[in-house]
Amino acid sequence: MTAWVIDASVIIKWIVPNPQSEPFTPQALDILEHIQDSQITVSQPPHWLSEVSAVLARITPNKAEQAIGLLYAMEFPIFEDLETYTLACNMAIQSQQHVFDTLYHATALCQPQTTFVTADDRYYRQAERFGNIIRLKDFPLA
Repeated sequence: MTAWVIDASVIIKWIVPNPQSEPFTPQALDILEHIQDSQITVSQPPHWLSEVSAVLARITPNKAEQAIGLLYAMEFPIFEDLETYTLACNMAIQSQQHVFDTLYHATALCQPQTTFVTADDRYYRQAERFGNIIRLKDFPLA
């Protein structure tokens, strides 16, 4: 089974599946389908639902409450420990990226055979060197 950490930039595409405004939506929906079919496992950093909720409240306020409830019901395991926070902080300093972004990535790096998937190309370019990361646009469709 494949293990992933899913960035908010990908999860938003599950809620707002509009290929015109959200590129690589088919790949994001494919990930969601694999999760629902138990073909992949997901673990998340502690702030993932807060970050997604903030974006949903801004871009789709009429869907936010229901979407947050559905995402919460997915019961993704939360991964956090001192090593992950320390790594995320060091990565943020080295790459000049926000800790909230590096915390997703560090969550993947601190777990065996886990990969971080993001739709944020800017982050990817700065953090690719740390490993265990894939851009959503490079995610293989089933």
